[in-house]
Amino acid sequence: MEIAQVVGLALVTTILLLILRQEKPVLAVILSIVFSIIIFTVMMGKMASILNVMRELTRRAEVNYFFFATILKILGVAYLGEFAAAICQDAGEQAVAKKVEFASKIIIAVLALPIMIAILESLMQLMPG
Repeated sequence: MEIAQVVGLALVTTILLLILRQEKPVLAVILSIVFSIIIFTVMMGKMASILNVMRELTRRAEVNYFFFATILKILGVAYLGEFAAAICQDAGEQAVAKKVEFASKIIIAVLALPIMIAILESLMQLMPG
């Protein structure tokens, strides 16, 4: 699915949502979720291509795979958190969306700790002591 198809599907979905929100708000939320899942699922193929390239670059650069895996987890949490928050916002639940965003940020900070520690340890070894 290329960008023209995504935009076309988004426009059709938006028009349907405008109509449904007035008549059947519950169906509008369901349609929004279905649209989100379709886009997410279709884009997973594109994400797999990106991951394969990144994995190959990591292998060539002989970078520790732990760091690569951690960065992937961080990206996954960021994307899933944003995805879930957007669905909550579409359903009119801004407070829940904010909690999802908050939780995502905390999880990202926890996942980033080992990388930050490794960077600090490397800097400390470089400094004259």
